[in-house]
Amino acid sequence: MKITKLTTYMVPPRWLFLKIETDEGIVGWGEPVLEGRASTVAAAVEELSDYLIGQDPRNIEDLWTVMYRGGFYRGGGIMMSALAGIDQALWDIKGKALGVPAYELLGGKVRDKIRVYSWIGGDRPSDTAAAAKAAVERGFTAVKMNGTEELQYIDTWDKVQGCLENVQAVRDAVGENVGIGVDFHGRVHKPMAKVLLKELEPFKLMFIEEPVLSENVNSMLEPLRNSSTPIALGERLFSRWDFKDVLASGAVDIIQPDPSHCGGITEARKIAAMAEAYDVAVALHCPLGPIALAANLQIDAGAYNAFIQEQSLGIHYNKSNDLLDYVNDPSVFAYEDGMVAIPEGPGLGIDVNEEYVIERAAEGHRWRNPIWRHKDGSFAEW
Repeated sequence: MKITKLTTYMVPPRWLFLKIETDEGIVGWGEPVLEGRASTVAAAVEELSDYLIGQDPRNIEDLWTVMYRGGFYRGGGIMMSALAGIDQALWDIKGKALGVPAYELLGGKVRDKIRVYSWIGGDRPSDTAAAAKAAVERGFTAVKMNGTEELQYIDTWDKVQGCLENVQAVRDAVGENVGIGVDFHGRVHKPMAKVLLKELEPFKLMFIEEPVLSENVNSMLEPLRNSSTPIALGERLFSRWDFKDVLASGAVDIIQPDPSHCGGITEARKIAAMAEAYDVAVALHCPLGPIALAANLQIDAGAYNAFIQEQSLGIHYNKSNDLLDYVNDPSVFAYEDGMVAIPEGPGLGIDVNEEYVIERAAEGHRWRNPIWRHKDGSFAEW
C-alpha cells in the first residue's frame, strides 16, 4: 500500500481536516489544526507530504520519526499540529486496512467509555451558572469554566472576588457532586495565581487548569505542589520533551496534551505513559472537531491514567457548525450518563461526511483569537 495524495479542508467554525488517500482506495482522516493558525498548519502539511507520497502508510513509527527528525528543526505548535493530523490519518488507514479500531493496534482497551465534561464559558461571566445547570440537565457530570477575566500581574481584590462569586454560583447551581474545572487559561501571572489557588480551595474543585503558563511552572513550584486542588496543564506543550520537565517538577497532577497539537496518537500515547510513571492523570485537551475527538477516544481506550475527556459539543466557538455535523452517523459518539462510548468502528471509528466537508470548505474560515487589553492599554493574555 502506498500514499498517493494529501488534501486539507478548512471548515467552519475553526477547524482543518486532512484526507490521506492510498493506491488501494483506503482513505484516512486527521485533524491537523492549531486554532487561529489553520492556514499555516495546512502549508506545513503540504510540505510534509514530500516525505509521505509513495510511502507505506502502515509504517507509522518510521514516518513519524522521519517527519519529526528529518527537517532538522523540531517541535513547536505549527510543526507538531501538522504532524498530529497526519499521524491520526495514518492510524485511521491502518485500522481500516486491518478492520479493527486503532485502539486494538495499541494494545487493546482498558475501558469501554470515558467521562466527559462540558465547557460552560466564564470569560465575561453572567449566565455561567445557568449554563452549568443546563449541562447537568443534559447528563454531564462535570463542567469547566474560565475563572477570571484579564488580570494584571498585581490586580485588585474585586477581580478575585468576582472569580470566587462566579465559582460559588456554579457550585450552588450543580451541587457538591458535579466536577468543576476552573481554567485560568494562562492569563494569570504568578503573584495573582498564588492568591487564587489559596482562595479557591474551599470549593473542592475537580482541577485548576493553567494557573500559570507552562513555562512559568518552575517559578511557583511550592504553591503548586502544596495546593489541595489538583493542578492541570499541557495544552500548549507539544511533545514528550516539552512534558519531561513539567512531570519531573512534581507540580502537576493532571496533564492535558492535545493529540491534534502534540504529534497525534503516536506521541500522545508516549506522553500518557510518561505521566503514568509519575502517577499523574491524563485529561486530553480537545475543543475541536469530530476527527480529533475520535482520535482522543482511541487513546483514552488504552491509557490507564486517562480519567476524563474534553469535547466541544455546543461550545461557544461552534456557531456555524458543531461537532456532529461532519459525521454520517452522529450516534457514534454515544453520550450517556456523563460519559461517551469508545467508537468501535475500524480506524478512528467514525465515518466522515466527505460531501459535506467539501461543501463547507468552500466557505472556510479565518478564525483568530480575540485580542484583549488592560485598562492601561497594554496587551492582556486571553
